[in-house]
Amino acid sequence: MSHDDDLKPVYAGQHLSMVVRDDWEFVVRNTGRPAVGIVAITNAGHVVLAEQYRPPVGRRVVELPAGLTGDIAGEEHEAFLEAARRELLEETGYIAERWTELGSGYSSAGLTDESIVLFLAESLTKQGPGGGDDSEDITVHEVPRESIVGWLNERNMPVDLKLLAALYAAEHELITRA
Repeated sequence: MSHDDDLKPVYAGQHLSMVVRDDWEFVVRNTGRPAVGIVAITNAGHVVLAEQYRPPVGRRVVELPAGLTGDIAGEEHEAFLEAARRELLEETGYIAERWTELGSGYSSAGLTDESIVLFLAESLTKQGPGGGDDSEDITVHEVPRESIVGWLNERNMPVDLKLLAALYAAEHELITRA
């Protein structure tokens, strides 16, 4: 018996569905594929962040450049790294010469089965304006790596906590390779 056989559908939307397993309601992505998140560090040592309005919280949120994989018609089996490259360019205008996979995990295991694959992007070159696609209104910030927590606190804006986890993983990678 497959693990999905015990799911009972409650609601099916265009991108998300709600299901029940053992009396626990949660959300699943209809693509069944992970998201990607990118810790992009400029040659000057700044972390590139995305700020955008998020309807579930009704506010703009500071987060990693990130996006879905397999959500484009004809690209349902898109490689995670290719999705990360696409999202970094689309949201920030940057391309990266060096990529390192940092790991993966669940975005909110009590709410959704969505997982996210984190990448470190280095040796950046600005190739476009960024700001997202036609459905997005992204403000790009470049913040010195060593002062990012203070910068976030000063702005007093909502933060996607995956950003902090990804920064920790990136710092560990950078220290380990030094």
